[in-house]
Amino acid sequence: MALKEEFINSGNWLFKRRGYLPLILLALFIFGLKDYKYFGNNEETNFYWEMFCLLVSFIGLAIRCYTVGHTPKGTSGRNTKGQTAETLNTNGIYSIVRHPLYLGNFIIWFGLSLFAHSWWLSLICTLVFWVYYERIMYAEEDFLIKKFGKQYMDWAEKNPAFIPKLKGWEKSDLIFSFKNVLKREYNGFFSIIVVFTFLDILSDFIVKGKLIVDLRWTIIFGVGLLIFLTLRTLKKKTNILSVKDR
Repeated sequence: MALKEEFINSGNWLFKRRGYLPLILLALFIFGLKDYKYFGNNEETNFYWEMFCLLVSFIGLAIRCYTVGHTPKGTSGRNTKGQTAETLNTNGIYSIVRHPLYLGNFIIWFGLSLFAHSWWLSLICTLVFWVYYERIMYAEEDFLIKKFGKQYMDWAEKNPAFIPKLKGWEKSDLIFSFKNVLKREYNGFFSIIVVFTFLDILSDFIVKGKLIVDLRWTIIFGVGLLIFLTLRTLKKKTNILSVKDR
């Protein structure tokens, strides 16, 4: 099998499982915490570091939210059955980068990798992410080339795949839909909070040798859970978050 076909096949396989395969990185994070110590050997300072890491991950989520808020139905989704695209997104954030959702995902996971304040863990996370998503992007672009042909090639010629360019922004054709963001990104929002809370409990256990649940993280988790359950109920039981053609 030629290398191109091998990349495409492996990319399609990974694409269908991209929702949960990155969780394998959690095993790496747990290993990275085996010799964990508080940042600056101070618990309070360490909490501020945790908040910084959480902020980095939320920046990645914000990129995802901005992307989803400006995209039409049938694109930029979380489907796991196969590649799909009813239209080609070329403006808004797509006017400066071809894969903004994957950029957002990387920043989310990079924020998590910073938690252990271990340079090698962040480096390995970056390398794994590169290999993993490079193949997914390869398969996705092969699909888009076959579907949109020259239109895609002309757009791709002007825009980088992953690192955004600093000029050439084109306003999105669609207004930002906050409802669409709430409907499609509440799972990702709560997943970030769950993983950070888990890492905090585990790191405290490693340092102190006993199970401790930080009140501040309990509040963060509780608020996140409330938001998650509210949005899930609205999505599953009502049409409040429904937006035409989104």
